Amino acid sequence: MHYRALNRILRGSLLALISALALAACGGRARPDAVAAPNIPASFDVTLIADKDGQYDLDGATLPEEDVKGHLRYLRDQNKPAQSVFLKRVGKQKMTERHIQGLARIGLELKVRTYLQEKEGMEITEVRTESPTK
Repeated sequence: MHYRALNRILRGSLLALISALALAACGGRARPDAVAAPNIPASFDVTLIADKDGQYDLDGATLPEEDVKGHLRYLRDQNKPAQSVFLKRVGKQKMTERHIQGLARIGLELKVRTYLQEKEGMEITEVRTESPTK
């Protein structure tokens, strides 16, 4: 009697372990790599603030990701290219995955270095992305 109960417990535990390993192996990372930036610039060319609905605040204007890209392209066309973009959190608005993924796309498409600070007072990290293989 005790043998059957122990057998069921062991089978259940083994099944749970295999399921957890399968989920861990198959689960992709939604966030790009964020690493502590050893060589942070003294100042950033563009500073964005995380705003509601995955948008960004740029100098008091709330802009979606595409408009931020348009602004950076405009700066490049005016011979004032931005080399670094900094995203930070101010106040109660949380920085979401949507903000971070948008920042990664901006850095990848426009070839600028992107940095973020998820909470005030925390360390600044650099967002690094790799383009898909062709």
